[in-house]
Amino acid sequence: MDTGLIILIAIVLLVIIFAKMALVIIPQSETKIIERLGRYHATLNPGINIIIPFIDRAKSIINLSRGRYVYSDTIDLREQVYDFDRQNVITKDNIQMEINALLYFQIVDPFKAVYEISNLPNAIEKLTQTTLRNIIGELELDQTLTSRDTINTKLRAVLDDATDKWGVKVNRVELQDIIPPASVLNAMEKQMQAERNKRAAILTSEGNKQSQILQSEGEKAATINRAEAAKQQEILHAEGEAQARIRKAEAEAKAIELVTEAVGKTTNPANYLLAQKYITMMEELAHNNQTKTVYLPFEATNVMGSIAGIKELFKGE
Repeated sequence: MDTGLIILIAIVLLVIIFAKMALVIIPQSETKIIERLGRYHATLNPGINIIIPFIDRAKSIINLSRGRYVYSDTIDLREQVYDFDRQNVITKDNIQMEINALLYFQIVDPFKAVYEISNLPNAIEKLTQTTLRNIIGELELDQTLTSRDTINTKLRAVLDDATDKWGVKVNRVELQDIIPPASVLNAMEKQMQAERNKRAAILTSEGNKQSQILQSEGEKAATINRAEAAKQQEILHAEGEAQARIRKAEAEAKAIELVTEAVGKTTNPANYLLAQKYITMMEELAHNNQTKTVYLPFEATNVMGSIAGIKELFKGE
């Protein structure tokens, strides 16, 4: 083969390789830090970028991948999540427990993330652990178990402020597990059982109390109703007797009036009525076999006189 042709092919290959090295394609939501002769030169944007091969090179950064620290010259600008291992913390009342957290963060300034910190994932992890210990150390056990949102908010605020100089934005922090010791769990379970029994006893006593109150109110209402019924009955009975007496008096008055008209003004109507009742009484005594003695009143002569007057009256007619 001709030597000139070989040289030409070699030059073409070198140009292709040089062009390939000079053209850098950056995917969306990623970037690279380019150093020229050891100094910061540029931050590449997504798309096609041109660099000078052998003079410009991408700066490597440590990333956390599947629990391991790996070096990469590509910086991911998307939100990332770190799942930290469980760590021991001590509460304000000296209770030791295990806590693990999820951290959601995003690199917003690639330059700071590369040049302001040497191992960004490790720094964030250690900062999260120490901050979490400080926050839990200010809380008692019960507050720690019931204040997840408060702990998350405080932890996110501290981490976001501390990582700002590293070009990192901490979006949120979530506590996954809060695991007290087994002895504390047993004590808490007994306490909850005691609280449940206490509430059950209180509810039972309250129910009995309400039942007795309702029963006594029912008996009270029944007694009042019976008294009202008896009162109304007595009133109606009294009114009935009064009406009966009035009617009886009216009937006797009417009878006297009729007798007066029948016997005339010369004869006293009262004597007539008295004599009539006397005759009725005598008839009853005559029909009573057990009565052997008849008692006459001291003023019986007046009665007999009334009977005689009635006799004379009928004779005159």
